[in-house]
Amino acid sequence: MDLCARARDWSEIQERMLVPLYEAVYERLEVGPGTRLLGLGCGSGLALLTAARRGAAVTGVDRSSPERLALARERLLPQAWATRARADARIVDGSPEDIVAAGDAETPAFTLVTAFEPIGCLAGDSEGLRGLLQAATPLVGRGAPVVLAGWGPPERCTTSSVLRVATRLADPLRGTGSWRPALRDDLEEVAQRACLKPDGSGRVACPFGYAGMDSAVRGLLSTGLFDAAISATDQAQVDKELAEALHPYQRRDGTVWMPNVFRYLIARTP
Repeated sequence: MDLCARARDWSEIQERMLVPLYEAVYERLEVGPGTRLLGLGCGSGLALLTAARRGAAVTGVDRSSPERLALARERLLPQAWATRARADARIVDGSPEDIVAAGDAETPAFTLVTAFEPIGCLAGDSEGLRGLLQAATPLVGRGAPVVLAGWGPPERCTTSSVLRVATRLADPLRGTGSWRPALRDDLEEVAQRACLKPDGSGRVACPFGYAGMDSAVRGLLSTGLFDAAISATDQAQVDKELAEALHPYQRRDGTVWMPNVFRYLIARTP
């Protein structure tokens, strides 16, 4: 598996599918020049870039993919920005505890924390998030908003039928990262375990649209949701069955279109 190529597929093909989610959250929370945002699991940084364009000072942390972080730095390094607000962007390879060590001696007080990596679709995918949220809490003020995101109801997500391929192929490794349908209270349970108080939620249409079948396959593989299936079988079989599952959603012009709904929860720090 070429991790650099997959990170590039994520940043160039798949990540943009979640832009409506980012924009809806930022609009609701009035993200702008007075916002100091901490993005957990920032990946290749598109959500940070979207907030920075609204004038926010952004910091992203991630420890899961050095390849995605390298792309985030390309987007957000200070010398790439033309305005003061954008020059405030920082990328930290690690966890919230590493922010002080990676930056100035004085830790900035963040006004907003986001965790936009959708949870509730992989077995155990929320386990590590609790620790990240608890580590981030001391870096924000009391009552600051923390945003969690996840897939919407399976019946509202066309892509669910395609993702079931991942579960079927990964059956021998069930419980080790195979896809599962999102549950109604996934986000609330994570907030409760992190001692956060829910304070509103919303749903956002995030259709997955691709230029063609190859783009759709590469984009979906870049999410990591098919990794267990690849481990249980092989890359060629997953590619083949994924393309077959996508076929009903391919239009006459060759494009692939799948309507989806994503959900976000706004919680508050104690």
